[in-house]
Amino acid sequence: MTTRADAEKPARKPDPERTKQDILAVARAEFVEHGLSGARVDAIAARTRTTKRMIYYYFGSKEGLYLAVLEQAYADIRAIEQTLDLKSLPPAQAIRRMVEFTFDYQESHPDFIRLVSIENIHHGKHLARSDSIRQLNEAVIEVVTEILDRGKREGVFCAEVDPVDVHMLISAFCFFRVSNRYTFGLLFGRDLSSAALRARHKRMIADAVIRLLAPDPAGPEAGPTARAPMRRSRSAASPGP
Repeated sequence: MTTRADAEKPARKPDPERTKQDILAVARAEFVEHGLSGARVDAIAARTRTTKRMIYYYFGSKEGLYLAVLEQAYADIRAIEQTLDLKSLPPAQAIRRMVEFTFDYQESHPDFIRLVSIENIHHGKHLARSDSIRQLNEAVIEVVTEILDRGKREGVFCAEVDPVDVHMLISAFCFFRVSNRYTFGLLFGRDLSSAALRARHKRMIADAVIRLLAPDPAGPEAGPTARAPMRRSRSAASPGP
């Protein structure tokens, strides 16, 4: 029964930003589960108690909504990176902290891995339309560059390493563990969700990156091939899919 007091309450004002964020959260789950092609705007509308018309009003199309989800996914990880305060750490510690963060974030956000994999299926054509994603990822390269430059000035890093290569090395290992955990685990009998294996892998990739950056003890004239070769086990020689 509606009382007089209820009738006199001011009508609840629409909150467009909250509505958009609700749509993005539900859409992210829908795209992760079904991919861009299989995702249904009807399902997203039903779960957000809104309408397809409202979704199209905010995002233009299903592809526009997918791109907004992708942009938010990249913005989330880059925003947290900016809080790490890496400039206050010595260069080697800063690199280790960045590796550990990337490892932990990707481990705990398999939906991010899935979204990036979906966009690669589409050859990055939606990401190519986004200036914001490119700017966000330029920022992380600037962070890596600053750390490497400090390390070179202090004599703890060598001078010839490309910051994009360093970022790729870190991302590749952390990404692969999540994207290929089932196939790799089945082929080689490893449970990549094991706490002990996670800890070992996190330490291993950080050690590998820092070793790559360290000056060659044989001297600069020896060149990068003068480093001692790393031993490989039989299982490591063929990483598999």
